[in-house]
Amino acid sequence: MSDAVADAGVEATQDDDDIPVLFLNAIERTYRQGDEALHILSGAELAIWPGQSVALVAPSGAGKSTLLHIAGLLEHPDQGDVYIDGRATAILSDAERTRIRRNEIGFIYQSHHLLPEFTALENVLMPQMIRGLTRKEANKRAVELLSYLGLSARLNHRPAELSGGEQQRGAIARAVATAPRIRLADEPTRNLHLHTADHVFAALTQLVRASGLATIIATHNMEIAARMDRRVTLREGQVVEME
Repeated sequence: MSDAVADAGVEATQDDDDIPVLFLNAIERTYRQGDEALHILSGAELAIWPGQSVALVAPSGAGKSTLLHIAGLLEHPDQGDVYIDGRATAILSDAERTRIRRNEIGFIYQSHHLLPEFTALENVLMPQMIRGLTRKEANKRAVELLSYLGLSARLNHRPAELSGGEQQRGAIARAVATAPRIRLADEPTRNLHLHTADHVFAALTQLVRASGLATIIATHNMEIAARMDRRVTLREGQVVEME
């Protein structure tokens, strides 16, 4: 796997023996639209290490969401494999893939997807309890995360009572509450005003640095992309490093 990993984005400072936390190896994905085959990913490869942030910048329809869904084990590639900590996932059962998604991967979407009937605190608390933490442990971590993201005064507010930026920060807290190794974000600031988007992205960056997460953020915002460790795009179904 080492040669393929090197081609997928190992920087010169990386030791050849290091194993990326996430490695997409020769990913192929084709959709059918009537009689037409749409080749979205054609041998795509990408490797990411703990604490590394990668901006995925590409036009709509290029396959950003497909790449994220495959990386997050939400979708199976037609060919190729996704390695988590060096472990191939294609042969795993659905139950094992679900376990990895629940414990190792955090998702952040354009829409916050917070449960409307629960408070910000409860939204962050529940996934931790599902994973097996006690309510006391989960509550402590939820309060810490939400406070770290500037929501200490909004813990008991439901999503409808929060601003768009506050909702998205709550979604960030929920996505990292279970201490995942990998965080995937699909245009997390697209629906926010520029100032609010900048604040939300700053919160994301703080958490990456503080927790050592490996992060992929799909974005159209080149200012945001410029602040990340690496920038990649999709060309003819392959992942290409950007300057």
